[in-house]
Formats: sequence, C-alpha cells, structure tokens
Amino acid sequence: MFKICMVGTGYVGLVSGACLADFGNRVVCVDIDEARIESIKAGVMPIYEPGLKDLVDRNSRAGRLLFTSDLGSAVRESAVVFSAVGTPQREDGSCDLSAVFQAAADIASNMEGYTVFVQKSTVPVGTSERVGEIIRKNLSRTVDFDRVSNPEFLREGSAIEDFMRPNRVVIGVESDRAREIMGEIYRPLYLLETPVVFTTIRTAELVKYASNAFLATKISFINEIAELCEKVGADVDVVARAIGLDRRIGPKFLHAGVGYGGSCLPKDVAAIIHTAAEAGSPLRIIRAVDEVNRALVDKLLEKVRAEIPSLAGTTIAVLGLSFKPNTDDVREAPALRFIDRVLDAGARVHAYDPAAMENVRRLYGDRIAYFDDAYVAATGADALVIMTEWNELRVLDLDRIKQALKAPVFFDCRNIYKSGDMAERGFRYHSFGRPAA
Repeated sequence: MFKICMVGTGYVGLVSGACLADFGNRVVCVDIDEARIESIKAGVMPIYEPGLKDLVDRNSRAGRLLFTSDLGSAVRESAVVFSAVGTPQREDGSCDLSAVFQAAADIASNMEGYTVFVQKSTVPVGTSERVGEIIRKNLSRTVDFDRVSNPEFLREGSAIEDFMRPNRVVIGVESDRAREIMGEIYRPLYLLETPVVFTTIRTAELVKYASNAFLATKISFINEIAELCEKVGADVDVVARAIGLDRRIGPKFLHAGVGYGGSCLPKDVAAIIHTAAEAGSPLRIIRAVDEVNRALVDKLLEKVRAEIPSLAGTTIAVLGLSFKPNTDDVREAPALRFIDRVLDAGARVHAYDPAAMENVRRLYGDRIAYFDDAYVAATGADALVIMTEWNELRVLDLDRIKQALKAPVFFDCRNIYKSGDMAERGFRYHSFGRPAA
C-alpha cells in the first residue's frame, strides 16, 4: 500500500484517485475549490460518470479515499504525488500550463522527504523538465525527488473500466527507484497481463498526443469517406464495417457523423499541431484532420438548409448535447457549434439531453428552450436533429416523434436509424454517408 496524494479533483484526478484507492492504496484527493471538496464528501459528484459515485462512496467508507483542500498536509503524508490539474487550450492551440506550474511550486514547498512527482495531466513534450526546475526552485529544504510522466487514457463514459482494465499503462521515468515504485502502484493490473510500457519522460508525454491524434485521424478519415459515399451512392456503414474487419485497422472510431468533440481530442490535436510547429516539423496530415472535423457542422447545416432554406422563425429540436453519450461534458461538442449556427440564422432551439442540460443552461441561459423529455422537445419543431447517440435516442417511438413534429424532417447525425425504415414511416430522413432511401 502506498500513501498517494492526487492534486486536482477534475475528471482525471477524481477517477484516478478513486481507482488507485480501490487498488488498496491510501489516496488523499486535494482541490483548492473547497465547495467542490465538501460536495464530494457529501456524495455529490462534480461530473457525470457511470459508476463513479459508488466507487468513491465504497472507498471513502473503507478509509482509503479522503478529500481535503489542505495541500500541505496531504503532500507531507504522501510518498507519491500525482498532479492532475487542468490544462485548458489557449486561442493559439497551445496548452495553458499555469495550473501545472503552480501545482508543482505548491507541492515542492511542502515536500519533506523523497517524493515521486507524477505528471498525470496531459502536457506538451518537455513540460516535465520545466516542472522539475520549478520543484527544485521551490523546495523548502533539500530533499530528493523523481519526476514521472504517467499519461491518462480515460474515455468519458467508460473511465473506470479504462483505468481498471486498460489497454496499456505508459510510464516515463528517470530513475530505477521511480520505476520500481510506479511498477508497484500498478501491480494489481499485472494479473490482467496489462502491458506496462516504461520509457523516457519525453516519450511518454508524446505518446498521449500521438494516440489521440491518431484516433482523431480515424474519425476525420471516415467522415471524408462518408462524403464520398454520398457523392457516389455508396453506404459508409458497410464501408466502415468492411475496412474495420482488417485487423491492421480495427473498427473503433470509424463511425461517420458530425465529428469529435470533448475535452481531449480537440485540445490534444491542437496542442500537437502547436508543438510540431514550434519544433519546425509541421504535421500536414493532422492539420487536415482538424480542418475536416471543423467543417462537419457546416455540412450538417447545408443538409438542413436543403430542407429549410430559411431558418429564421423556425424551431429546431436538438436531441443530445454532450459530445458523446454517458457524459455531461459539452466541451467542444458538435451540438453546441450547430446550435450557435442555427441561432445566428434566426431559428429557435428546443434542447434535450439526459445528462448535460445544466451545463448547457449555464452557457446559453434563456437563449434556447430546455425540455426534460425528447418528445416534448420535438413538439412543434420544423425539424429534429440527433447529435449524440444516447441509448434512449436509439429507440425512439418514431410514430410519436412524427406526430409531435410540425414537419417530418429528421437529421440523424450518428447514423442510428435505417434510411429505408425512416422513409417508409414518412420521414424526410438525412444521415451521413449513406444513400437516401
């Protein structure tokens, strides 16, 4: 058992801290937001993630998982300190690392003995070296420490499973001592024969960006193929399934639609482009990936305008607001980019999502109308647009939806329904990359 301090109780910190506690460690999660800490202690999770509340409650009751805003005591009592603070994107595509550097300084000033400092936040290549300089500068006494890069690969909506049964664990180290400690922390995964990749710190930092850039590439690739399918009368679903059966390619992330969003892929793609530009190594393929993704909402708007040339005064029902199902995260969500465009065109928006409504309400206020039910949201709308493939939106009562709509215009941005079935039901149905019925 290790005594671990997890700095930051955002998505990565809270999930990672709870999972490490479930491994049998004593984990203290720290956040400067005292209200957030008190809320978690009261059993109210700050994020929507299936299974997280049960995991936190179970390990809190067992005394393995604690929460505090007192960074000093948490660091002094811990042998390993993970930094999982936010790295938001700047306008130029680079990461804002101010919280990373401040956390390093605050941690260093409270270190009293040998400590392994683990950078869990996604940071550009070379960041850990700057963090090391900050730690040395802010130590209150002479103590040894090691730096480690341990990037996270958590998918929102399945983060606990991803931590407990990962495809791999990547650990960048600078000493055998740190390697041994990190190996012990992740030893529970050895029974699952999880590959643990030990490498240099710089390589570990780049692995995260390269992984997400490749996943984003698959998404933009299949969306470009979807456009070609529409032009030539082919079916992108069949194309994707067929190429996905090639073991060299695989089926995941080959789903046509309105592209990727969220807190990882857009930010990490922008960051690796920025890092490459600074290094004098422009990434032409990844730049194209970003450009394709940004253009997808425009293509959706073209489809909408083909049915409704003038959006002014119309009502559009948007079902699904989060960037993917099983999360309330709306950062970089395609749904919000679409909502912005139709609002600018003078349309009204009826919005519904099973989990993300409050996050959207904080962004839009009374500029759009919110509904607790998909069918009520569809009532009186000139068109319905599904933006997120929540399970409940996969099994809509289509007759009821048709009766609720002012006109049977249906845009399926995740290719959930079958074109022929929708046409038989009398819908003017539009999807991505599939021939019209």
